[in-house]
Amino acid sequence: MAIEYREWRDGDDLALLEIWGDPETFQAGQFRGALTVSSAGTDGTPWRRCIVAEDVVDGVGIPVAAGVVYEASLHPERLWTYIEVARDHRRAGIGATLLTMLRREAEQSPSGVSRLRAKVQPDTPGAAFAGAFGLAPIQRSRLVVVEPGALKLPVFPGKDDAGRPANDENAGSDVVMELATGSVELTDVVGRYYSAIHSWDSPGVLSVGQVQKLFLDDLTGAHGAIVLRAEPESAFGAGVAPTRKGRIRAFAVSYAEAAQDPLAPEGSSPAAAATDVFVGHDPALQPEDAAAAVRDLLALIAYQHPVMLELDDSMTALRAAVEPLLESGKARLAGAETLIVSD
Repeated sequence: MAIEYREWRDGDDLALLEIWGDPETFQAGQFRGALTVSSAGTDGTPWRRCIVAEDVVDGVGIPVAAGVVYEASLHPERLWTYIEVARDHRRAGIGATLLTMLRREAEQSPSGVSRLRAKVQPDTPGAAFAGAFGLAPIQRSRLVVVEPGALKLPVFPGKDDAGRPANDENAGSDVVMELATGSVELTDVVGRYYSAIHSWDSPGVLSVGQVQKLFLDDLTGAHGAIVLRAEPESAFGAGVAPTRKGRIRAFAVSYAEAAQDPLAPEGSSPAAAATDVFVGHDPALQPEDAAAAVRDLLALIAYQHPVMLELDDSMTALRAAVEPLLESGKARLAGAETLIVSD
């Protein structure tokens, strides 16, 4: 077996797909799309280096493996990398050679960033390879389906015209509200929440436009949002009817189709019968208040229909609501876990 290495060329994708067959994991299916022609990053495309390994037989090179490293406009503190080797060419040092070559390329990235990150599924050859070469988990992500009625509905007290407690058939209408996905108020809290839960891999400063593009515009599939507010406030003190809405404590954005994962080159797929939902909270809330707000809103949106959500280990408030449901069987995993690993 004589292995030679070269730059990616047009047509390599088709040749490699014939050798590789179907992707072994969800992450492989995502990142195969990142294998493409190298770019200097000067034409509006991200900087990228992609290398192919060929098995040369009788002077003819047959692509059997490939690896890529590239910059990301979101989460710019690390470079994405992906390597795949044909099953019958593994354990021959090809993957190790590709990783060494990609690390050298990373040292020349225009941004000066050279740290690598990748996505793997636990207990797979990819995870074992990453661990052997110093890429350790920095985050775990799970797709979870919460079954209908898994959480007891919250009780919201009614208010009279002066804002005093009273029996009211419209109780909760002043704290549970629908919002347009284009709402500036919603965009602000979604952006701050996303930044807060990704402190381990900072997305940088997110503009209003970026938050809209990632989570809330039509191309994401976003088609509705519900928020849980704090109690309405009065500008004139207690006993006087509220004059303004309370701040947003928690939000839930639903998607007609799978929402794009900003950490992945392609989107994820929802469970067949569950609505894909992004649930979060105002990161300024105290931990206990955040957990209560998220739990109450999740109880409302999952009262009659199952919902699917992404649960990262950094989402402490959401974990407080969902993990007990996983333990009791009122929620279930919608697929294998994903680990983000980094050097």
